[in-house]
Amino acid sequence: MCGISGEVRFDGGIADMAAVSAMCDQLQRRGPDGSGGWQAGPVALGHRRLKIIDLTDAGAQPMVDAELGLTMVFNGIIYNYKELRAELQGAGYRFFSTSDTEVVLKAYHRWGAACVERFLGMFAFAVVERESGRVVLARDRFGIKPLYLSRGPGRLRFASSLPALVRAGGVDTSIDPVALHHYMSFHAVVPAPRTILAGVGKLPPATVRTYEPDGRESDWEYWRPVHERRAEFAGLDAGEWQERVLEQLRVAVRRRMVADVPVGVLLSGGIDSSLVVGLLAEEGQKGLATFSIGFEAVGERSGDEFAYSDVVAETFGTDHHRLMVPSADVHAGLDGAVAAMSEPQVSHDAVAFYLLSQQVSQHVKVVQSGQGADEVLAGYDWYPPLQGVPAEQAVDAYARVFVDRSHAELATQLADRWMVTDDVSRALIAEHFARPGAETTLDKALRLDSTIMLVDDPVKRVDNMTMAWGLEARVPFLDHEFVELAAAVPPELKLAHGGKGVLKDAARRVIPADVIDRPKGYFPVPAITDLHGDYLETVRAALHAPEARERGLFRADYVEQLLADPNGHRTTLGANQLWQAGLLELWLQRHGIR
Repeated sequence: MCGISGEVRFDGGIADMAAVSAMCDQLQRRGPDGSGGWQAGPVALGHRRLKIIDLTDAGAQPMVDAELGLTMVFNGIIYNYKELRAELQGAGYRFFSTSDTEVVLKAYHRWGAACVERFLGMFAFAVVERESGRVVLARDRFGIKPLYLSRGPGRLRFASSLPALVRAGGVDTSIDPVALHHYMSFHAVVPAPRTILAGVGKLPPATVRTYEPDGRESDWEYWRPVHERRAEFAGLDAGEWQERVLEQLRVAVRRRMVADVPVGVLLSGGIDSSLVVGLLAEEGQKGLATFSIGFEAVGERSGDEFAYSDVVAETFGTDHHRLMVPSADVHAGLDGAVAAMSEPQVSHDAVAFYLLSQQVSQHVKVVQSGQGADEVLAGYDWYPPLQGVPAEQAVDAYARVFVDRSHAELATQLADRWMVTDDVSRALIAEHFARPGAETTLDKALRLDSTIMLVDDPVKRVDNMTMAWGLEARVPFLDHEFVELAAAVPPELKLAHGGKGVLKDAARRVIPADVIDRPKGYFPVPAITDLHGDYLETVRAALHAPEARERGLFRADYVEQLLADPNGHRTTLGANQLWQAGLLELWLQRHGIR
């Protein structure tokens, strides 16, 4: 797990190593254990290292294999690297390290871009071919590991974070109006290949992109889940589905224990993370480190779920850490969380993850987490209304329960210069729903949420906030084989028991019923769930700042309406509209974007 950066020149020029080094400096917190750089003619690569696999210098990057004529930088973890290494050794390859990075490099030499289909893991990497001058970028199936891109005159730059590209300079930092429409429609999600900045994009998940020396590029999307009922599962009853789901999750959890350092678990007290702990206990893990975070209560609003996490920790005898964060630290952590965001993220869970990661990183360098189960197995309350909706009504039904505000309403909130004519966010939904490979309206929604919305909300949030403290987070519910199985589960089994029914029934074989039958919880951060005091003043100052007035994203009357009733204006899903507008300005100002 690391941070990577690079520049590729297509105009015959020499790559700018100083720019690559500047990006690496920005990525220091993603990789605090070491750094490296490499430059050869038109290509330069940079790397920041977090030591997880092969703790020796033999695993350092950029990794050069002169014999094969390949150089690469890699961010992530390949869980089946030992099996692939053995296969490659059988084919005659010699290894000089025990790292998974070298396995990726030699796998690329043997199988070319198709090597990605063999990888079980999360990754973003760049490979430079010495003989052809070709540069190949790749990203894992769910985009768990980020890869941002910026094209300039005669060149390409890439990095593990957007702010790293901005730091290197030469980036168009104007706001992309289409991306702004998505941000305001999808609770801050801006789907790939866009970002909120016009001059920065991102490689889509499950994509390999090849750059020729003259700048021509080509993409290969190597994976997309099929949300349809499959012949091999015909006739399975509910109990058999539960067994298959539980066994596949067990495999996913087991895979994510691969490391040369201890692996802990972020234990929220909800069913997802509790089940991860339970399955690890079944695997014979002793003294497993688990971590739960809590915040001071505000009024009647509780700030922790320790009652549930304690039950799980006691049941399985984990080495449990209760981490209580004072309210004063939450406000202090807000700036750090915003600084850690590669893109603006409105969920207040980001601040919780940031503060949790700060404390967890003092104990372990790798954790498993429960993100993804809700999007994969229909755990949110907007899924039941989609059951049985005819295909011709699918887009309307999804927009009604998920989209923050209508196109017409948005036109009364964004300034004219930033408002696009067409409803581009609805068009994005319609385009995804029209693709083959999803059987029902619910299947279409789950596919969109798990491959698009999930990638640029909870997945990105967990990556950004954990890596800000040199902590690697692994997400077993996004094991692609588990997701492929979950996609085939009949909708009625997912929607049972208020959502995630098949998982809840399966979990009864592993974890206490009290954890399963509890109300659905979230990371509770009472101090910013509703905006008061210092938090409200922080948002007010951001929206009234000279930069905000100069940018003029929002209509002045809309901003004043929000500030006059800070907690009275909500989106479709109940989020605070003021926080959504204020967070965008906070992020832009924190990163010096004008």
